[in-house]
Amino acid sequence: MSTAILTGPPVPGSPLDGDLRSLGFDVQVSPGPAETAALLAAVPAAERVAVVDARFVGHVHSLRLALTDPRFPLAAVPGAVTAAPEGRGALTRALTAATGTGALALDTALDTVAPDALAEALDADGAAVHRPELGSLVATVPGDPQARNEARQAVAAVDDEAVRLRSAVKARDGFFTTYCVSPYSRYIARWCARRGFTPNQVTTASLITALIAAAAAATGTRGGFIAAGVLLLLSFVLDCTDGQVARYSLQYSTLGAWLDATFDRAKEYAYYAGLALGAARGGDDVWALALGAMVLQTCRHVVDFSFNEANHDAISNTSPTAALSDKLDSVGWTVWVRRMIVLPIGERWAMIAVLTAVATPRIVFYALLVGCAFAACYTTAGRLLRSLTRKAVRTERAARALADLADSGPLAEAVARAARTAARRLPAFAAPAVALIGGGALVATAALAGYGSYAPLAAAALYAVTSGLAVARPLSGPLDWLVPPVFRAAEYSAILALAARADVPGALPAAFGLVSAVAYHHYDTVYRIRGGTGAPPHWLVRAIGGHEGRILAVALLAALLPAAGFPIALTALAAVIALVVLVESVRFWVSSGAPAVHDEGETA
Repeated sequence: MSTAILTGPPVPGSPLDGDLRSLGFDVQVSPGPAETAALLAAVPAAERVAVVDARFVGHVHSLRLALTDPRFPLAAVPGAVTAAPEGRGALTRALTAATGTGALALDTALDTVAPDALAEALDADGAAVHRPELGSLVATVPGDPQARNEARQAVAAVDDEAVRLRSAVKARDGFFTTYCVSPYSRYIARWCARRGFTPNQVTTASLITALIAAAAAATGTRGGFIAAGVLLLLSFVLDCTDGQVARYSLQYSTLGAWLDATFDRAKEYAYYAGLALGAARGGDDVWALALGAMVLQTCRHVVDFSFNEANHDAISNTSPTAALSDKLDSVGWTVWVRRMIVLPIGERWAMIAVLTAVATPRIVFYALLVGCAFAACYTTAGRLLRSLTRKAVRTERAARALADLADSGPLAEAVARAARTAARRLPAFAAPAVALIGGGALVATAALAGYGSYAPLAAAALYAVTSGLAVARPLSGPLDWLVPPVFRAAEYSAILALAARADVPGALPAAFGLVSAVAYHHYDTVYRIRGGTGAPPHWLVRAIGGHEGRILAVALLAALLPAAGFPIALTALAAVIALVVLVESVRFWVSSGAPAVHDEGETA
């Protein structure tokens, strides 16, 4: 139970007491500063506390945004300030500073301690106070009866619930999501919230629906494909709804952020597997296409993550290309075209669902590969231009994030230590160039050499050396954000090529499972960095070999084992990696207390 301390008795006729109780607050009235301090001290340390001006006039949703959002330790709107347990110490200090005396010896001549004064004292103390954008919502402390009457009229003029419902939808989303899903999914979100369904429950329902869709696709029948397409679209609607429930009811959580992020990938890649199984029932082997689509999609995401992390807090982060992009965003129709051609999840899933229902799995994967390849070229080219024309100094944090995303194992680290001095004399573009040379040689050799050849093993050994050289110095160059995606493309594509060269039943499905397990680890790394908790523990990266160690192990298996035994070995390796990564990942996200990734909706 949270506690709200009113600074004085409520104004007659004011709904403030009821509004606060409707938000889950136990309301207590403080007649003076000394009592405010005493009431604040009496609230259990593990509970949220708010100080609200008894003269407050405003919408309930204004109070909800300020006082109940779990993502922010401290928050305020005019007339109200709140502190979560981790912000209680700062609020107590602010109360002391605002009154100018000790907590138990306050000047009783003061009628109240104004929440706005507390918020100013928090700012002066260097505390980060979140102030939500209210838009048309009202939150004010009128100073006289006339101002109070005007404020009440302003409250009556704005539909609080309509604003709340509108703000449940993301401000920036794809065309399909914005115009084909969000207009009705927001009402589903409200229905769920009013019946006590949590965002995590909706997320889980979306996952279950997608898995049923994958199972329907795996039947290989036309009826199964039609059902799969419909269910995939339903899964996407629920995927939009879970975030809208979170924004509508302000139910944000660390676990929810992780589930939403990882389940999206699990749903899509499970559906790829279902399509491949369905095609196999009809006599068409599309496992190579399914794995290729997963590799391409994952590498696209790694490009996004690496570029964003490299420029997250870069100094003087400007370029002519960025200026042109901003100018295009000011022209309405170009915004939607640019969002659609990158094939975001809404457009991508809609395309997959429709083609599943009316065409064959092979056609689905051809369209997916072409669309994702074009999107990858478009976005990567734009980021290359920005990086080459941008004059920015990247921070140590950005270099650390790129090093974590590189996922270097003990072999690459040993090479990096040995080559650290020499690497500092190399030109700025050396890191991505060396990574590209090593990765390209690895993939080409794996694709061209016959199964059982030692050439891929030699190429994997060379790749381990070039990978170490690429990370031998901090990744702070203008194009160093390319290093992690090059590593991902090299590892995944080499596994695909080696499995295809084995040319035995089960090799490509086993490779699909292995890449899925490794990709999960890489996504998990991204979301830990985004959450501000750093990369997975070093022992985990070493335990699963790092990217160079894993590809060396797969190349060794391909060189030593007969083709018939290769799928079994890949399956066993995938199972071990999946078990180790999943156990540690679930332990971390359930117990770490890491902050949820902020995902703000539209300004109210």
